[in-house]
Amino acid sequence: MQSKNWIGGEWITPSGSEMTVQNPSRTAEEIGIVHFSDRSHVLAAEQAARDAQKQWAQMTGAARGEILYQMAAALESHADELARLASREMGKQIGEMRGEVARGVSLLRYYAGEGMRANGNVIPSADTNVLQFTRRVPLGVVAVITPWNFPVAIPIWKIAPALILGNSVIWKPAENSSLTATRLAELFAETRLPAGVLNLVIGRGKEVGAALTEEAAVDAVSFTGSSATGRQVAIACAGRNIKYQTEMGGKNAAVVLADADLDKTVPILLSGAFKSAGQKCTATSRIIAEKAIYEKLAERLQQAISSCLAGDALDPAAYLGPVASVEQYEKVNKYMGVANEEARLVAQSPATDIAEQGYFIRPTIVEGVEASHPLVQQEVFGPLAVMLPADDFTEAVELCNQTVYGLSASLFTRDLAKAHLFLERAQAGMVRVNQETAGVEYQAPFGGMKQSSSHTREQGQAALEFYSEVKTCAIKYAW
Repeated sequence: MQSKNWIGGEWITPSGSEMTVQNPSRTAEEIGIVHFSDRSHVLAAEQAARDAQKQWAQMTGAARGEILYQMAAALESHADELARLASREMGKQIGEMRGEVARGVSLLRYYAGEGMRANGNVIPSADTNVLQFTRRVPLGVVAVITPWNFPVAIPIWKIAPALILGNSVIWKPAENSSLTATRLAELFAETRLPAGVLNLVIGRGKEVGAALTEEAAVDAVSFTGSSATGRQVAIACAGRNIKYQTEMGGKNAAVVLADADLDKTVPILLSGAFKSAGQKCTATSRIIAEKAIYEKLAERLQQAISSCLAGDALDPAAYLGPVASVEQYEKVNKYMGVANEEARLVAQSPATDIAEQGYFIRPTIVEGVEASHPLVQQEVFGPLAVMLPADDFTEAVELCNQTVYGLSASLFTRDLAKAHLFLERAQAGMVRVNQETAGVEYQAPFGGMKQSSSHTREQGQAALEFYSEVKTCAIKYAW
């Protein structure tokens, strides 16, 4: 398979540099070629999106919603095909990837329904015979920059609300998910989506991403990725006075109190830390336990981690697949080296006989480092978690909050009072009790505090706020 751009309803294969895509489960297997664009493709997409947006916005919400329903049907009918392609391209275990595609279908249907829901409010006027109301209006052309770790769900949870509100979109996926993005665009091209309303431009961040944020005449940018790049996006957009949204890193804590049900807690901790090979911004990377239960929890984790076996991403029995790329493999292994030298091993999954075939890293839990240590403070984005002891609930919450990030946090307890106190005191955009740090339902707002986010929210009704502006209208109907 080869990547292509989809600009103004036309398929274009850039003639510049290219990259061979290797299956991270079996690096000897080549699965396709990615062709990289330059700034000229970005500007062409911007013009196509600008030309298409006005007519798209003039369609009724019901008509736009019907097209999103068609997009959902197209995705659903090719769900397994797309899931298998994504698993081979970036290594997510096939069961997880199928769940992600199903979430994409649900997101499209959820936002399709917004075409028939209210998009404003009636407001009383101090004057007589005046009707005053608000309405949401589209921003115009929106640039969407998405990561590789959720190659289907994240693009859709950005694109769907943008489209239903009448915006047109330029989508730049990550290099390591460009084949999946191409196939997803091919499916959407089979619907009645008008040409130019959604445009796909494949390219590197330093070229295509920079052209989108610094040069193209877009009206907003929605970005998910690293904190360093997110800050650059924010600076560029603020300098141009255009709307921006950045979802970035996380260093998420799961707090385990002495009264927690360990039979239920331990599998949830392992899933939060190691599913998707730990490559989630919401992954559990810190496990904070009260001292009264710390040793018992460590023992239970040692026993349970033996089932967290890495395997080929297409193997339904694998607990996790490989990390996504050689760059990711090298980065995570540097942290593993630090863990081996400066921390104590708590638990590690057994080695497997396929370890040499791909970018496999054994799920690992360590302890014995201070709360200020890089393993505790820096986002690893791999299957490595750190345990920290706490004297009591108060210290556990303080440790939970001792990070520049504020995306997600969990508490495990049977104490209802402490559960509510944790929901109040944890400095994170998403706080949960007796659940994973990873994940949030698509109808609920997604986003973080502190350095995890630009403080807007994605998904649910909150997404509509970013992709629109509010216009206040008033008419005096009797003079």
